[in-house]
Amino acid sequence: MDALRRAIRDQVRGLVGSRAGLPPVKPEDSLYPPGSACRKVHGDFTSMMIGGVSALLIQMLHPAALAGVWDHSNFRGDILGRLKRTAQFISTTTFGSVESAYEAIERVKAIHDQVHGTLPDGTSYSANDPDVLTFVHVAGASSFLKAYRLYRNPAFDHRAQDLYYREAAEIAFKLGAERVPRSVYEVEEYFEAIRPGLRSDNRTREIRNAILWQRPPSLALAPFQRIVLTAGVDLMPGWAARLHGLSVPKIGRPALRAGTKGVGALVRWALSS
Repeated sequence: MDALRRAIRDQVRGLVGSRAGLPPVKPEDSLYPPGSACRKVHGDFTSMMIGGVSALLIQMLHPAALAGVWDHSNFRGDILGRLKRTAQFISTTTFGSVESAYEAIERVKAIHDQVHGTLPDGTSYSANDPDVLTFVHVAGASSFLKAYRLYRNPAFDHRAQDLYYREAAEIAFKLGAERVPRSVYEVEEYFEAIRPGLRSDNRTREIRNAILWQRPPSLALAPFQRIVLTAGVDLMPGWAARLHGLSVPKIGRPALRAGTKGVGALVRWALSS
């Protein structure tokens, strides 16, 4: 059993990196204190991976977010790298020291400084655009929260969800976002308002396929990756799935969700000590 636990732990570290070798950080020395909603939501590995897939697919429906990935990344060969960097950023800003969190934020802002260009219709775009930053944040936060409630803690009530959105918004503000929704109601209203400007085209579909049909980093991770990717599609709001032309058959959802919960429990066991 110890060998199995070590093997799973090593695979997880390979996916998202490891803080092994770094000095331990007391929760009170982080941006988020003990018991914070962000520490709860961001602390469950499997639901965060599923939420990450959903978030990336939703983000690619925004023309400017799509252009940033299309023009400034090797998405065909490095989708896993993007997910890994996102996971490392969230881990650092949630569980790292205050100093390391601010350093991570400044690194991301420096990268964003280089991401700009022109959309196919001639409109200029920039990763530093507050509206783009807000959309990317909301797509991520809403996906992480939904996955956490579905696969880890269904009892995470409305009050706790509002607290999560308020806490998570602080990082978005530090990155340069503005008018960030800070409650369940505000997030729902935000998506209703922005949906008419979202779309799918050939570039969206190519990145979608790169996400969903990426090669696993190892044969051992292939089953886990397929579950996470399928669960990520299932997690998306119906309107986003329809724009992508994706769906998980209703008849298969109970088995998918039961299997995903089982995988999540196994991963938590492996990471528990």
